[in-house]
Amino acid sequence: MDVQDENAYEDLLGQWSDLESGLGVILGSPGTTQQFAHRVLQYDRWMQGLLQRDPDVGLYLLFQLASNSPVGYSASHALVCAVLCHLVAGELRLPLKERNSLVHAALTMNVAMTALQDQLATQTERPNQVQQDAIRAHPIKGAMMLANLGVADDDWLDIVSSHHDDAVDRDTPENANGTLRLTRILKVVDRYAAMISPRASRTGRSAIESARSVMARATAGVDEIGQALVRAVGLCPPGTYVRLDNDELAVVVRRSIKANQPFVVIIGKANGEFHNNPRLHATGDTPPRIRSALPSVAVRTPLNHFFLLQLGSQALSMA
Repeated sequence: MDVQDENAYEDLLGQWSDLESGLGVILGSPGTTQQFAHRVLQYDRWMQGLLQRDPDVGLYLLFQLASNSPVGYSASHALVCAVLCHLVAGELRLPLKERNSLVHAALTMNVAMTALQDQLATQTERPNQVQQDAIRAHPIKGAMMLANLGVADDDWLDIVSSHHDDAVDRDTPENANGTLRLTRILKVVDRYAAMISPRASRTGRSAIESARSVMARATAGVDEIGQALVRAVGLCPPGTYVRLDNDELAVVVRRSIKANQPFVVIIGKANGEFHNNPRLHATGDTPPRIRSALPSVAVRTPLNHFFLLQLGSQALSMA
C-alpha cells in the first residue's frame, strides 16, 4: 500500500475529496468555467494519478463515499462512474482514445441536470412532471451544452447524448461500432453505481444485488461488459460490508484474483456486537466465505478506516 502512515492516508482521502469537490464545481457551473473541456481532462488525469497510488484504497474510499451519503450526489456519482469506466476499459483493453472518450463522458453525462440530480437524491416523493421532462431531455441537452463549451470529441458527445437510449442495447454485438460499445459500457456502469447509492426515498442496494441485477438484465451485447465490471471490482468491491458464513460482519478491504473471494477484515460478531479490535481471519485458514453483502446503512459505528486498510495490506502480503 502506498499509504504507509495515517498522514499519507489523510492526504489521499483529502485528494479524493478535493477531486470530487472540484468536479462538483465545474458540473454545477459549467457556463462560468473557463476551458471547461480542458478542466475535465485535468480531473481525469488527477483521478488516474490517485488510482495509480493504490487502486484498492481508491475503490474503498469511493464506495464508502457513494454508499454513505447522498449529499453532492451528482459529482460523487460521476466520479464513481468514471473510475469504474476506467477499470472496465482496462479489462476490455480499449484503445486509449476510446477509453478517454468513455471516461470523459462518464464525468459529464449529467451536466444538464446536476442541480436536479442532487435534489432528487434527497427527495422522498417521485419526480413531478417538470422533473421527468428534464430527466428525459438531459442526455441531448447535455451533449449540446458540452459542444457549446468547447468539447470537440464526437465520440464523447455521442456517448453523452445516447447514455439513456434503450435502442443502444438492441443491436447485436457484431453490429456494435466503437461508440455504441462505449455507450453500452457507460449504461451498465451508470445503472450499477446508481443502485449501490442511497436516496432519501430508499437505501442503496448491496453490491452483490447490484451486480446480479446488472448481469440479469444483460443482453448478448452487454454481457461481456457486466462480466468485465465484476472482474474489475469483484462481486464485493473494497469498501463493501459483508456477512460471512459464520454470521460475522466484515468489510472488504482488497480485491483478490478471485472475484468472489476478496480480502476482508472482520469487524463484528455474529450477535451484532462490534469488535474493539477488528482482525483478519487466522493466517493459514481457508478464506471466509461471503454469504451476503450489506447496504452500508447496516453499519452505524465509527471505524478506523486507515487501520482496516493496513490489515488488508497485511493480508495481501501473506497471500
